Amino acid sequence: MELRPILSTLRRHKTTAWLLILEIALTCAIVCNAVFMINHRLQHMHMSTGIDEHALVQIQLAEVTPSPDIYARAREDLAVLRQVPGVQAVALVNQLPLGGSSSNASIKLDPEQRQPTLASVGTYFGENLAQTMGVRLLTGRHLRPDEVLDADLVMKALATGDKEVLAPVTVITQAMAQRLWPGADALGKTVYVGPVGVRVVGVVADLARANAYDDATAHYSMILPVFMGAGKDQSYLIRTRPQDRQAVLKAAVAALKQADPKRVVTEQRTYDEVRHKFFENDRAMAGILVGAIAALLIVTALGIVGLASFWVAQRRRTIGVRRALGATRRNILNYFQTENFLLATIGIALGMALAYAINLFLMLHYELPRLPAIYFPVGAIALWLIGQLAVLGPALRAAAVPPVVATRSV
Repeated sequence: MELRPILSTLRRHKTTAWLLILEIALTCAIVCNAVFMINHRLQHMHMSTGIDEHALVQIQLAEVTPSPDIYARAREDLAVLRQVPGVQAVALVNQLPLGGSSSNASIKLDPEQRQPTLASVGTYFGENLAQTMGVRLLTGRHLRPDEVLDADLVMKALATGDKEVLAPVTVITQAMAQRLWPGADALGKTVYVGPVGVRVVGVVADLARANAYDDATAHYSMILPVFMGAGKDQSYLIRTRPQDRQAVLKAAVAALKQADPKRVVTEQRTYDEVRHKFFENDRAMAGILVGAIAALLIVTALGIVGLASFWVAQRRRTIGVRRALGATRRNILNYFQTENFLLATIGIALGMALAYAINLFLMLHYELPRLPAIYFPVGAIALWLIGQLAVLGPALRAAAVPPVVATRSV
């Protein structure tokens, strides 16, 4: 197929051709970035938490009349829950991975630093917490029960500087260890939470933060040996067999209500429900973007169909002359497909440049990662295919026009 007749025709219809090119360019730019954002959201939704998600249930209580001793109350509740059939382990937690509500701290390697090494690290407090969650220990050890102190005692020791009482240790995630000491063993190292030096005694494979919105810092977490006591911000985490979760959850709530009928259960759910709730916005965004992509592609396809149909109607006499001079139906079909391919190619080239510019804007203002180059050929192939399919109907109608009928059309 010679390109000269096609280019000559397009020069006579510059405005129409450029409108279609700009439509394809805009569609290409938006589709490339939208598909990337969908994939980014899907990857985020499949984030590993490092815990045995399908074996955990959560119960949160509210006291009508606050207990005078929140630590005794929490230990009584833990003892009650351990007696529930099917309960393998139980812990009092201040937050859950992907739980949304979070407790965080800044970390320094030297107490004299002006700026923290890590601005925000998820801080988990509790006894038997890692074992209940099913967190995998890589090196070192878990926190021992004799190292866990009540929160009030910890705060008093911090205020007085009583190091006889306070000898803090911690277990941190592998991601946090590698960030603080790249290529080195973290065991025995000290990090500073405020003015307090905390010695690392264990490293776990993973433990996602409660507010794991930023993928770069989502796995910077540490477990501290602090017992918070029963309160509105604490909840009980129970480990059981996955198939027993609903039965154990129901029995555990009944046992706690029997121990104190005046308390109100504010939350009772499996961890799968926790994860599902955390990613609600991601699913909604992905759905909106899929709808936007579909709408754009449909509008672009309709634009190509409309323009091709208009040009077929305008060129009936020309088509007839070409057919009379020996052009076959395949020649006419190839002509329109080649013409559309050229317009689509120009539009896609402009669209790729625009897609890169949009991605730079999103990186600057919304902290989106750089758009990988693989999305450009994927977007180009998709638009080429849509363009060829969209123009096929009008092109077949043009190829089907008999030479005699076409030459008599004025």
